[in-house]
Amino acid sequence: MGGAIEVHRVLGPGLLESAYEECLCHELKLRGLSFERQRPLPIGYKGISLECGYRLDLLVESAVVVEIKAVSAIEPIHEAQLLTYLRIGGWKVGLLVNFNVPILKNGIRRRVL
Repeated sequence: MGGAIEVHRVLGPGLLESAYEECLCHELKLRGLSFERQRPLPIGYKGISLECGYRLDLLVESAVVVEIKAVSAIEPIHEAQLLTYLRIGGWKVGLLVNFNVPILKNGIRRRVL
């Protein structure tokens, strides 16, 4: 969360998600955290694994799913997306981070399964 706050402090709102993702990855590197970017998330269906094109924005320290947004408001579908990723991948903690807000703490949602 601290890395996201730093990125928002420097850049502010108004950029594309891809810009925030790139800068957040740089910030995580500076902080010595391990992460996977655009990690594929296959869907298990009737005993087989199907590659349906889903990708996590970030998986930090193999434990926290981070879904990055740059939208006017977080909608229920965004929260459902994060919870679905947690359930499918077997992770417990996720952060939904909307960078398109004046104060980032108002754009962060933490979800735990």
